Parts: sequence; C-alpha cells; structure tokens
Amino acid sequence: MEEIVDSKKQFRQKATEIVAAMAADEKAALVGKIENRLFGFANFLEANVVLLYVHQGSEVSTTHIVQRCYDFNKIVVLPAFSAKTGHAALLKVDNPRTDLKSGPWGVPEPDPDRCKMVPIDRVDIAFVPGLAFDEKGGRIGAGDGCYDRLIPDLSITTRKVALAYECQLFPQIPMEAHDRFVDIIITPERIIYKI
Repeated sequence: MEEIVDSKKQFRQKATEIVAAMAADEKAALVGKIENRLFGFANFLEANVVLLYVHQGSEVSTTHIVQRCYDFNKIVVLPAFSAKTGHAALLKVDNPRTDLKSGPWGVPEPDPDRCKMVPIDRVDIAFVPGLAFDEKGGRIGAGDGCYDRLIPDLSITTRKVALAYECQLFPQIPMEAHDRFVDIIITPERIIYKI
C-alpha cells in the first residue's frame, strides 16, 4: 500500500517536471491540437451538459475549451468542492468571468450564489483532470481524491474523458482500490479508448 502511494508521488513529480520543461508556445500548440480533436469528437458533439474543470499546474489548459463550449451551445458545469468532505456540488456556469470565485484549494470554482445546481445524472460527458495516465484509463490526479469520489456518482452512461499531453502517458499507472479510471483520453495525437 505504501509502495503504491510512493510510486504515485513519483509519477506526479515526473509528469509535472516533464510538462514544466515544455516551452509555453509548445504547450499552447499542443492544447490547440487537443481542442481540435475534442471539438470534432462525436461523444462531445452529442452531449448537451458538459462537466469541465478549471485546470491547475500541469493539467491541460481548459480556459479556451470552456469558452468554446458556449459557441457549441453546451451547458457548462463546473464542480465546487467542499473543503471538509471533498465532495462536489455541480453548478451551471453561464459566464466564467463573473460566476467563479476562489475555492478551498485556491482554484476558481462556481459561486453558489450566482450559479444553479445541476443534478449529477444530467451530465452527458465529464472531463476529469489528471497529471499522469495509462492507456487502460488509469489516472493520477493531484492526490486529494476529489475526482475519485465524484466519478462513481456519475451515470454509467456518462463518458469520463481526460485531456492529456502524450508525455503524460505511461505504460502503467499504479492504482489503489479507491482510484477510478477514465473511459477515454484525448491527446494532441490520438483518441484513446480504455482497453
């Protein structure tokens, strides 16, 4: 058990260092390729209610993706996490510039005073952040377990999708019993369906 925890820390550190070493213009070009794949992806195009995340650190940037979702008439939902429980409230965001405030970990989250709750079973596609992935859908996130608690609450028909740079893919990610997999990973080069 402790070996897995240590191994996950090493993967987090390695993935973070690799992404940090990338030049800003290189990252921007790769994010553009990911966006192009995403906005041509059938599961996304068919979805009405889209659960996204506000990126942090080495995660693939979602800033432009959120903005483009409105052009595609998507209902944009972002999570607001409880600092006590780590559980998420899902809230509809109509305008990211005015509807967000700093969350418990310093990441912008929807302001419950400005945004309406969305039942979790209404989410058609859910984007799950992460730092490292494998082709089986294994993922390592920031380490707080918030998304590992959220994923099981999503409908079985809701596609769980990760956005990743190719350098964030590894042959095998160490997984614990509570860790949750994603169904699909979109990279600048390909769309990977869970094996």
